[in-house]
Amino acid sequence: MGDRPTIYAVAEHCGVSTTTVSRVMHDESFGSMRTRERVLNTAFELGWVPNGAARGLASRKAGMVGLLFPDLGEQGLAEEESPLYVDQVIRGAERVATRAGQAVVVAAVRPSGGKALAYSVAGKVDGLVIMSRSLSDRDVMAIARSVPVVLLAHRPGGRSFDQVSVDNRNGMRELTLHLLEHHGYRELVFVGGPPGSPDSNERFRGFCEALTMVGLTPPGEVTVQGGFTEAGGRRAMGELVALGSLPRVLVFGNDEMAIGALGVLREKGLRIPEDVVVTGFDSIAVSRHVSPTLTTVRQPMRELGEVAVELLLSRIQRSKSSRRSVSLSTELVIRESCGCGASGQVDTREELGTWQTR
Repeated sequence: MGDRPTIYAVAEHCGVSTTTVSRVMHDESFGSMRTRERVLNTAFELGWVPNGAARGLASRKAGMVGLLFPDLGEQGLAEEESPLYVDQVIRGAERVATRAGQAVVVAAVRPSGGKALAYSVAGKVDGLVIMSRSLSDRDVMAIARSVPVVLLAHRPGGRSFDQVSVDNRNGMRELTLHLLEHHGYRELVFVGGPPGSPDSNERFRGFCEALTMVGLTPPGEVTVQGGFTEAGGRRAMGELVALGSLPRVLVFGNDEMAIGALGVLREKGLRIPEDVVVTGFDSIAVSRHVSPTLTTVRQPMRELGEVAVELLLSRIQRSKSSRRSVSLSTELVIRESCGCGASGQVDTREELGTWQTR
């Protein structure tokens, strides 16, 4: 710990005072863009984050963990992260943290100024759960030099950090095979979420794998995107309607987009599933109350937050233990919108899931 970087080292490298460094890290409006970038980049290079007062005593803990999630509203992309999804993750995180006597600091990280906020939060907590697209890989690596980090819903396969994700690919593959094999549908289009979303990308891969398994040629890329929101689903549906002819089946990357599409289809006088089949992913509560009820894939959103904090608390206690990668299972939920009829599986359970350590 003797070589741990300090605010004095950052100030010396930048040629500024420690006061300037501190204000840059805690006040997004302070200083010129050039000064801010110099300080933030130097902090990254040295692996320094501002420590809270209690962190100065090696034997004490802050008694708090942090959760960072992306807030893209500053660039007009506020709808790109489903608020229902994030809310469930936060609820799960708070449940486990409270049980362990910990508080949770939740921060929405914006594309501009988010780095300073993330560094500030990191200096006040004992560890961080970082949701995908919150920070660049570079910034995650920098913060991890000072506090334990758990990644949530990031690209699968990385081994540098503890991480928890959902088996999105298998869930979407199972849903798509149901449409292909049980119903015999052959004209399917996938409507994706944000281009940089690991969840959306994995679901698209599962969709393509199912098509390949029955001898169909999968699309090379996602051609229609709805940003994981109801409004985005309506926009995507508008784009498809404008083409003049609709595919028989619309496989949406999440429920909120699918629900937005249902409204547009009804406005056009189209029947679901008689004219167009619509499916979703997530199994949010409203998906079982819309008409027709939505065939979807249940992912354990609340359990994502629970397991992420469990991993983080374990890492805080045992910093030298081996890294863990946890994959949460999904469950196909058959309802009316795929054409199975009212006898399909309609349930009122809370988000559930089993998890496995890889």
